[in-house]
This record gives sequence, structure tokens and C-alpha cells, in this order.
Amino acid sequence: TVAELRQAMQKFVDEREWRPFHTPKNLAMSLAIEAAEVMEHFQWLTAEESQAVAGDAGKLQEVGEELADVVCYSLALTNALGLDLADAVARKMVRNAVKYPPPQA
Repeated sequence: TVAELRQAMQKFVDEREWRPFHTPKNLAMSLAIEAAEVMEHFQWLTAEESQAVAGDAGKLQEVGEELADVVCYSLALTNALGLDLADAVARKMVRNAVKYPPPQA
């Protein structure tokens, strides 16, 4: 669950005594950097080439590692802010359903 992942991330951070460095500013910046590292795997590819990454085990593993970094920093940021990520996602999906109704989307 998201809660279990948050706990695992907090344990990892605590074991390394990283809390003083895990300020919202630092974590937000790190999140953006990791997201850019995901983008690097698709830069200059055509739409078809980018879709083919799913069929290349090596490339898929590399992208997966970068996505894991994005998720880890997201979890660390939610921990630093005391934010319930599962609740935030659920609320956002409700807002998105209103904003983008199926017949109009």
C-alpha cells in the first residue's frame, strides 16, 4: 500500500539520518531532477520508438529505476509535509472526473 511504501521510505531516511536534509524544498528539487532523468530516456525518440521501450527489457529496467526514484522522492516529500498521498490522489481523481467527463474527453 502507499502507507507501507511511505513507512519504508521513512525508515530508509531515518536509518541514514537524512531528515535534516529532507526539507520540502530539497525534496521538490530532487523530484524534478529525477523526473528529468525519466525524460532523458525518451528525448529525441519518435512516438513509436518511445512505445517500443516497453518491449526492451534493458531500457524498461532503466526507466523503471528512474520512475522508482520519482516515487521515492514523492513519498519522502509526503512524509516531510505530513501529507496523505493516497487521499490526495483520490481527491484529485474526483476533480479530474468532473473536469474531464468521458463524453467530452
